[in-house]
Amino acid sequence: MSEPATTLLYLVPTPIGNLEDITLRAIRVLGEVDTVLAEDTRTSGRLMQHLGLKKPMLSYHLHNEHQQVQRLLERLEKGETMALVSDAGTPGISDPGFLLVRECLARGLKVECLPGATAFVPALLKSGFGAERFSFEGFLPVKKGRQTRLRELAPETRTMIFYESPHRIVKTLEQLAEVLGPDRQASVSRELTKLFEETVNGTLTELAANFAARASIKGEIVVVVQGQKDLKEERRAD
Repeated sequence: MSEPATTLLYLVPTPIGNLEDITLRAIRVLGEVDTVLAEDTRTSGRLMQHLGLKKPMLSYHLHNEHQQVQRLLERLEKGETMALVSDAGTPGISDPGFLLVRECLARGLKVECLPGATAFVPALLKSGFGAERFSFEGFLPVKKGRQTRLRELAPETRTMIFYESPHRIVKTLEQLAEVLGPDRQASVSRELTKLFEETVNGTLTELAANFAARASIKGEIVVVVQGQKDLKEERRAD
């Protein structure tokens, strides 16, 4: 029997806020690989320092991944082991990672993904909406295709999950209310796992007004919106 292939690329989730939210396995892998690929070497460098680990780090992010992939594949094919991390959470979920994984698999290079922190799961569960079936939408298009995508989601029956930035959250909530209906129930979570973690529930209109009235908004944000089917069933029950 042939020996099992050696894992060359590891996808390693990192904490989304609270540094205690990292697994023992993730710490071990980060300590064993030859190189760490980081979305921002400064951010990941602070985590590595916190863990007491010193490893060569390379920048791998949205703006350089196409240029980096070929060089990284050549190093991996020579037997170098690498861990891919994002600034927070699981790499490849609304973060770079897909392209490198796809090319590794195409060349027969073994890839392993560790389980760990991700923002949308706690936001979904804290929303109180159905979690049996849901649609993860990530970030909506910033400009082109945004309205088209929103209209496509209007009849969606599953709970919908979006990522959003602080400076666009009010606009996004207003647009969701316009397309999905002002009375559609939703939940906004920000600063998950951090000291000032917050989850606010209400209609899309109420949430838009809530955040519009704030002097400042900080932290990465997860928006969870009730599906159309659930809303119809609630109205029939009334």
